[in-house]
Amino acid sequence: MPPTYVLARDHLQRAATILQGVDSRSRQLRYIIERTITLMDETRQEPASRPSNVLDFASFRERQANFD
Repeated sequence: MPPTYVLARDHLQRAATILQGVDSRSRQLRYIIERTITLMDETRQEPASRPSNVLDFASFRERQANFD
């Protein structure tokens, strides 16, 4: 599990604890929820595939054909 998800889960657990308390902590709860959303957005923005040194011959041929 990526560390971002672990941190997000921790924030959600803290939010659940605060929800059981009094309303004076609503600002803290709002911060935790906003931070959790930000962490989830960061995870979503990671590239789907990592660059590698493996050559895809079909893509290579297609690119070469476009140069002609």
